[in-house]
Amino acid sequence: MQKLTNKEEEVMQILWKLEKAFVKDVLLEVKESKPHYNTVSTIIRNLEEKGYVDHIAYGNTYQYYPTVSKEDYRTGYMSNAIKNYFNNSYKGMVSFFAKEEKISAEELREILKMIEKEE
Repeated sequence: MQKLTNKEEEVMQILWKLEKAFVKDVLLEVKESKPHYNTVSTIIRNLEEKGYVDHIAYGNTYQYYPTVSKEDYRTGYMSNAIKNYFNNSYKGMVSFFAKEEKISAEELREILKMIEKEE
């Protein structure tokens, strides 16, 4: 799975939310610093070239939809992050978040309970 730029990820978040959208629909959902219509159109075409998006043609107008699910992207993204930043160690990742105080002891206990239930 090819890595996406921040803007591409932002557009994908919108497409996952809307499920199908025209460029103008995506533009309406952009929260910060509204890009030009052509900029959004170019981002979507890049996503299509990367295989993340496809379209349905209505004459000269295209309605776009994601071809990669949010879950599949998240799995690939997290796998790469753990590989590249934590030496393929989930323990290292959890330890990092604990040290940075991004996860509490109570949350870790909840995670342990979830793991124990699955075993």
